[in-house]
Amino acid sequence: MQDIFVGRQPIFDRNIKVYAYELLYRHAYVNYAEIHDQDAASSDVMANALLEIGLEAIVGPHKAFCNFARGFLLQRDDLSFVADRLVIEVLEHVEPEPKILEAMDYFSEQGHLIALDDFVYRPELRPLVERADIVKLDVMELSMDQVAEQLTMLREIKALKFVAEKVETNDIFQQCRELGFDYFQGYFFSKPKIVSGKKLPPARMAMIRLLSELQNPDVSIGEVEKIIEADVYLSVKLLRQINSSYYNLINEVTSIRQAIVCIGLNHIRTWACVLMLGGVSDKPQELLGMALIRAKMCELLAPDSDHGRQQVFFTVGLFSLLDSILDAPMSHILDSLPLSDEINDALLDHGGEAGATLHDVQCYEQANWADLEGSSHSSDDLANAYWEAVPWVEKIKASLND
Repeated sequence: MQDIFVGRQPIFDRNIKVYAYELLYRHAYVNYAEIHDQDAASSDVMANALLEIGLEAIVGPHKAFCNFARGFLLQRDDLSFVADRLVIEVLEHVEPEPKILEAMDYFSEQGHLIALDDFVYRPELRPLVERADIVKLDVMELSMDQVAEQLTMLREIKALKFVAEKVETNDIFQQCRELGFDYFQGYFFSKPKIVSGKKLPPARMAMIRLLSELQNPDVSIGEVEKIIEADVYLSVKLLRQINSSYYNLINEVTSIRQAIVCIGLNHIRTWACVLMLGGVSDKPQELLGMALIRAKMCELLAPDSDHGRQQVFFTVGLFSLLDSILDAPMSHILDSLPLSDEINDALLDHGGEAGATLHDVQCYEQANWADLEGSSHSSDDLANAYWEAVPWVEKIKASLND
């Protein structure tokens, strides 16, 4: 999978405690940025921080400052779900044109703090200041007299918090403290650190999101259709599969909705299983076959015949090898999927009935009979589930060759 990177530099308060981190574009394990498109760089940082690595993993309980170039600011993405954590940092070359001011108002109304980066005040920039909560001054670029002058002018406009950027020495730090700066950032405290992660392949993640949605017994035909049609790979592969000999339909199916109506939502899950088995070429087929065997065994061992409960157990078994299939930590993968707490708990800690059943299935796989003592599933139950699951998986494998 593709490596992804985010630079992270701490911003300290007056007591040298971390207040926030600025998130910086990085393309590799290097402490500098090669930026050819500032909007693309902003987008890359946001995607990696919010969707791939996760904000919690990068900044913990602290706030995150993220650079917004003009184009990225004008997109006015809905980031309200992280409004209390994400500080919108308006870059220094952004001018106070009406659309920019509207965008700043939009993000403020969502609950974000607004910061002005590398700011040098001049009267025409007053509308930006009036909408800001924090101003960052480059104390390496300006003399201390100029810094003091900037602070005086800005304080006359409104009450603001100030960050001293590029604090390189203890002497500069002490001078900035005396001038009344609230926060401090620079090499004197810490150089940016690189945080890395793995980007999950889009087609593979779309497939897994489909499977995770299908575990919801209340999912509608329209919702499933929307998920599939949003991804060309899914649409083509699933239509090809539904017309294979596995389903042995009389008439060719030509649309996703037609397929769903034709065979029902229950069989759509098998579609997705087939796609998962056949669509991951860089993994041993036995690994993917094992995931399907686990899924079927867990389903068969579910404590009652309620279809919704069977789906939960099936999903737990199917997703139990996601970390091996996707080469990523299970906790990171689950953060990207809309799964229930019950399923997450089962996968992470073998919690609940579904987790206990998965544990028993894994023990059966490994012939770990000692750990099956006291289990609610007898050895006969496990063996019967296994020998029912194996031919089911083999039938799926055979359909891949049609």
